Amino acid sequence: MSSELRVETFTMPAADLGPENPLPPLVSPPPANRPNLAGDEPEPDLRYVGWGCDHGILPYRLQDGYNRDRRPRAFRAVVLENQLLRATFLPELGGRLWSLVSRSDDRELLFRNPVFQPADLAARNAWFSGGVEWNCSVPHHTPLTCEPLFAATLTRADGTPVLRQYEWDRIRGALYQIDAWLPDGSPVLYTGVRYINPHDHEIPAYWWSNIAVPETADTRVLVPADEAFRNAYSGGFDLLDIADKTYPAREPHATDYFYRVPLDSRPWVSALRADGQGLFQTSTARLKGRKLFVWGQGPGGKRWQEFLSLPGQAYIEIQAGLARTQGACLPMPAGTSWQWVEAYGHMSADPAVTHGDDWVAARTLVGQRVGELVPDAVLAAQEQAFLASVDQEPAEHVQLGRGWARLEMLRRARDGEPEMAPPGLPFPKESLVADQEPWLELLSAGRFAEHPPWREPGAWLTQPAWRARLVEALAEPGNDHWLTWLHLGVMAFDAGDREAALAAWRTSNERLPNPVALRNLAQLANDEGERVDLLADACGLAPSWPRLAIEAGQAALRAGRPEVFERLWDEVWTEEARGAGRMKLLAAQAALALGRLDECESLLHALVVPDMREGEVSLTDLWYSLWEQRLSQREGLAIDDELAARVRREYPPPADLDFRMNATV
Repeated sequence: MSSELRVETFTMPAADLGPENPLPPLVSPPPANRPNLAGDEPEPDLRYVGWGCDHGILPYRLQDGYNRDRRPRAFRAVVLENQLLRATFLPELGGRLWSLVSRSDDRELLFRNPVFQPADLAARNAWFSGGVEWNCSVPHHTPLTCEPLFAATLTRADGTPVLRQYEWDRIRGALYQIDAWLPDGSPVLYTGVRYINPHDHEIPAYWWSNIAVPETADTRVLVPADEAFRNAYSGGFDLLDIADKTYPAREPHATDYFYRVPLDSRPWVSALRADGQGLFQTSTARLKGRKLFVWGQGPGGKRWQEFLSLPGQAYIEIQAGLARTQGACLPMPAGTSWQWVEAYGHMSADPAVTHGDDWVAARTLVGQRVGELVPDAVLAAQEQAFLASVDQEPAEHVQLGRGWARLEMLRRARDGEPEMAPPGLPFPKESLVADQEPWLELLSAGRFAEHPPWREPGAWLTQPAWRARLVEALAEPGNDHWLTWLHLGVMAFDAGDREAALAAWRTSNERLPNPVALRNLAQLANDEGERVDLLADACGLAPSWPRLAIEAGQAALRAGRPEVFERLWDEVWTEEARGAGRMKLLAAQAALALGRLDECESLLHALVVPDMREGEVSLTDLWYSLWEQRLSQREGLAIDDELAARVRREYPPPADLDFRMNATV
């Protein structure tokens, strides 16, 4: 058969992603974990560790309304297939490459998750495991991992069909596109990425392609390197030799290995089972970083694997990025674009060598096989073919993304600014939806419509041009209302102007008391008591909002005021608010704080928290605290380090509660 592209459906059990969180995310990420090299800094890129990593996720909203009730769902899928490979993409889910099958033996080369199950691992919370994820914009999993991308088809002059997926990132204001093609007879799938900075200023650039592959007892990861920076999720970050660190199933805890691939060698990475078969990925030089992530064999790592999928579905991730580590962005000059090409395919190499004791011989053999499957000249030719068609206008859209890029194009035109998107990346007017309507009205008529404060405030915009336009609109009496000031406060906060944000939110609440302004004021309050009181007042105005109830409950317990939590539970929050899994966790914590140990244990054993956070240890902490109090009461013991150590020895947490990525911390 010749190479073909077709649109199908792919059905699998899927949890409901649920509604987006109406509250603006006002939290910045923690600082990047920097390698401890005792003054030795052999990699120039390490000087960027932490740079560009302190940006929050505004104007995006959190995606934290999902559940664990999985039902069959048909996803739109785009399939590329030739004589050797079949690749399946899911444009509704960040454009993820979901499956790559070697047709000769019907071997799945990726970890194809049998379910769609989000959990809290991404920049906006919701993330799911499996396939190849395209991560851009800010460190951590992309804000668009659970968003539809624009997806379109085109045919090159030589007849090769191409899937083009693309979007505009609302944090950096950058564009990116991922072209995928599978030439006739090619042993590899090619993806070409173009990353565009349309601004007249430098931006921090970030990209990692995260490749999930099955983990077996004998899977070995090979890479053209002898050293790696290791992050063991215990506060340390060191440099070590990797010759005896190449079998993921031997890792006791969750670990990152950022490999030091020599800059003068072709970057690649491969994961091979005991028979020498598996997947490899290689690229042109710009995508120089390579990484391994493993969940580890501890109870927490195994629990995470099951929580994200089903029992018996273990996976690891091999990854490729712009920088050496994921704690860094790179400076991207104004008005530039970066391009690279990646290749994914089936690797077969002599297992006696690839799994032998001689690490150099093993990686050298696989490197030779990579060069045979994708010679340098062929990779260079494919890059040229990508660049020659990069601005070819697509023939047909098979999926539309969100309408924010179209809105930005209209604003730029109205303000006399240059166009931001090249002709190969059209953003049709049909992508505009209800989220953009208030901003379209502001743009066209200078009006920002008000609605009752018990309704959600709508989608956020934070760009300086929109802030200036909204300030200008205040001159019209009809715009001087609570919602205008609420949005102005969010814009000021994102710009780093804390005092202006506080003033705007106070004004918003003066115009009309509203739950989001009160909540935002609480988020920035320095006094814990004031924070609890403001959040309690906010809940009184919106008693059915689950995420607001969760924030109020967390604040009350942090402040040592479980009685406030109990009052809100009994008198204010509706069943809709109380029903969230995380609210049940807070109820168990409140019961413990109030000395109701049996109630705490009963709640804990029945607890399922869909939005468990990567690295979160709240469940095991609660379990240990419960047993410390039980033993203290039974035996008249002081709760001290000795008792804590005894509890950890004698009362291990149930497996379904243990999400610790490193059980030593």
